Amino acid sequence: MNYVLHLVITFEIFAIVAVGLNVLVGKAGLLSLATAGFFALGAYAYALFSIAIGLGPILAILGSIAVALTASVLLWLPSLRLKGDFYVLATLAVQVCLFAAMQNWYSADAPAGSLANLTNGPFGMSGIPGIAGAARGVEQAVVTVGTSSLIFAACILIARRVDLSLWGRTLECLRDDELVVRSIGKPARLIKLETAALACSFAGCGGAIYAAHIGFVDPSSASLDESILMLSMVLIGGTGNLRGPLAGALLLVLLPEVLRWIGLPSSVAANVRVAIYGLMLILVAHFRPQGLFGGRS
Repeated sequence: MNYVLHLVITFEIFAIVAVGLNVLVGKAGLLSLATAGFFALGAYAYALFSIAIGLGPILAILGSIAVALTASVLLWLPSLRLKGDFYVLATLAVQVCLFAAMQNWYSADAPAGSLANLTNGPFGMSGIPGIAGAARGVEQAVVTVGTSSLIFAACILIARRVDLSLWGRTLECLRDDELVVRSIGKPARLIKLETAALACSFAGCGGAIYAAHIGFVDPSSASLDESILMLSMVLIGGTGNLRGPLAGALLLVLLPEVLRWIGLPSSVAANVRVAIYGLMLILVAHFRPQGLFGGRS
């Protein structure tokens, strides 16, 4: 596939995840370290739906969103009574559990995708059908980019609708003072659950498109490093509007490509990239805590 089109799809994948995470972090003020776990859950769900069950790409993506949504309800319920640092630790626990399940749900005696070997463990799942199906060459690129762009546009419209809705204003109030939300009769815990479900659904959607685009998924997609990367997109780009996460996703997607153009070895470039992420977070936190494009819409 054309290099530029690959970058466009990669940006759209991480922009979907970042926009959903912005609703949770920027609007509701709930810091999460579990985003990559739900991203990988969506990717594995797409692989299983398309390989084991034989669903088409659109149905497989919708199924992946449903799986991420359901899992968010089951896994976030125990953390609803927690606040602040304890809430962050709860999301970290969810992340570790998801990563461990994907890493260890493996049996050498069973085929990948079966109940005994659901994720194929550290070897991952390959041969995942793409969005374009049997198409090849230019047609494959056009269909893949077109479909991912439509899904990306739909996610942006949903996020924009949330931003302008009464529910979005309630999220901002929840972020600033939860007692005020409770005092006017709003169910604060239910709102937290709804926000987490929305963010996890976006992450699962991004993961499904990622699996369809790359054709392979393994437990590294659910690593803590990936969660920090996704959170960095929101915090560096800025919270409180759509410009921030979109700018953050674009910046951090292009950064590895810049390091590749410089000609650094892949092992060195990976370490340099992580160091740059950390430096950017420190500088943004010190000089512009609201992020590069943070603020109200």
